[in-house]
Amino acid sequence: MMYIGYIILFFIAWFEFGKCQKKNVLFFASDDMRPELGIFYGPDFPSPVHPKIYSPNLDSLAKKSLLLKRAYVQQAVCSPSRTSLLTGRRPDTTHVYDLVHYFRNVGGNYTTIPEFFKNNGYSSIGMGKIFHPGIGSGFDDPVSWTEPYYHAPDERYRSTLFSWRAVPKSEYDIRPLPDMQIAQHAIETLQKVAPAAKTGQQNFFVAVGFHKPHLPFVFPEEYLALYPMDSIRLPDNQFAPVNMPDVAWSNYITTELNAYHDIQKLNASGDINTTLPDQVVMDLRRAYYSSVSYTDNLLGKVMAELDRLELTTSTIVSFWGDHGWQLGEHGEWCKHTNFEDAVHAPMMIHVPGVTDNGIVTEQLTEYVDLFPTLVEAAGFEPLELCPEDSTHTSLCREGNSLVPLMTNQSREWKSSVFSQYPRNNYTVMGYTIRTDLYRYTEWVRFSGSPAYKPNWSILFGVELYDHSIDSEENVNRADFSQYREIKTNLSYQLRRGWRYSQP
Repeated sequence: MMYIGYIILFFIAWFEFGKCQKKNVLFFASDDMRPELGIFYGPDFPSPVHPKIYSPNLDSLAKKSLLLKRAYVQQAVCSPSRTSLLTGRRPDTTHVYDLVHYFRNVGGNYTTIPEFFKNNGYSSIGMGKIFHPGIGSGFDDPVSWTEPYYHAPDERYRSTLFSWRAVPKSEYDIRPLPDMQIAQHAIETLQKVAPAAKTGQQNFFVAVGFHKPHLPFVFPEEYLALYPMDSIRLPDNQFAPVNMPDVAWSNYITTELNAYHDIQKLNASGDINTTLPDQVVMDLRRAYYSSVSYTDNLLGKVMAELDRLELTTSTIVSFWGDHGWQLGEHGEWCKHTNFEDAVHAPMMIHVPGVTDNGIVTEQLTEYVDLFPTLVEAAGFEPLELCPEDSTHTSLCREGNSLVPLMTNQSREWKSSVFSQYPRNNYTVMGYTIRTDLYRYTEWVRFSGSPAYKPNWSILFGVELYDHSIDSEENVNRADFSQYREIKTNLSYQLRRGWRYSQP
């Protein structure tokens, strides 16, 4: 009888021990990747405008993940979006709206995702582009990592001569492309941390940030074969939305594209209702798609090593692109707007034993949701919601853990999600709310430091797009009489803010 009791106690202890085991995290990021992937095919990316995207590795990961088909960034440009995701707080809390300001200087001494895992005993190792490099992140936020940060040498491939380039094998065999070097470093890092992780001695948080498909679109030339020119089409909406206020427009030439000599030679203005020559548009779209497939291949190599090391069943894998990207839709290019193509981005989270069979959600989700999700999925206590003023609160959340969506798809969730973008040297802010059926935006007077507050009484433009009949956002219906009540309700929700949209 005593022997049976010992057996029972043993299994109870083993069960409790198993529950306490923390999971490793492999944290992938890509730059400027819109959710135009095989797994996202449907109303958002219909044929024949878009070719079939070759993304077998991301598709495979998605099929064993929580796939967030409607995930939205908080601001569609690199550093603000990444800062928001990595701190779990929104731009009006981080006070980061550009590529220059560092959240620890202008917002607060906020705990980041890698820092959280480091503080909880993990090896926290980063490489490539996770934070926006340079002064805007204090040079990759050193406090977040347990080891020196890794950047691949890339000067040769950052040339501004061309906006895109297909690199022959004879060249990259001699000197691998930067993202190839990052993938190889990730493989070597996993090999290094595997023994301690497998014995339970030390978990790891490994962050792998790929630079592509960011401009310039530099990729191995063999990827062009995946996208023959006769498969490439022009966007079917190359004009700005009807009734769009001028403030909503981003001059794609001055903000980004004109850095490249081949684009400069076109003498494009970047003005409203202009775009690039047809052949240039199709060449850029083809190069972008090739860069996406190149990134997919590199992610697959790292995932294969995770499998080879027998770490798959003990490692959470997340993937996200830092924001969407406009490929000539509305005549726009790059990001820097509040349009759907700029703020809608890909995100997926694989949690071993929970999402193995794949879970697809059409619920509205946000990038600030990833931090609390990883914390809970890894086995830690949930994060507390941030107070109204969290300047001196180092660890809290302004998003929601997505773990409940992994177990109950029918549960009540967020009614809306929020993004924003500044204009006119940060004196105007475009606040946008996305609901199930609508996108509504108000461009308002904005005060910077120290208040960082909107003045809702001073409007520079209003937009209302009805996604039930206009998924491409081609007509601004803000002044249509039949939308008066809808506009009033959306304005009320927008001004109340994200705290009143909680599940």
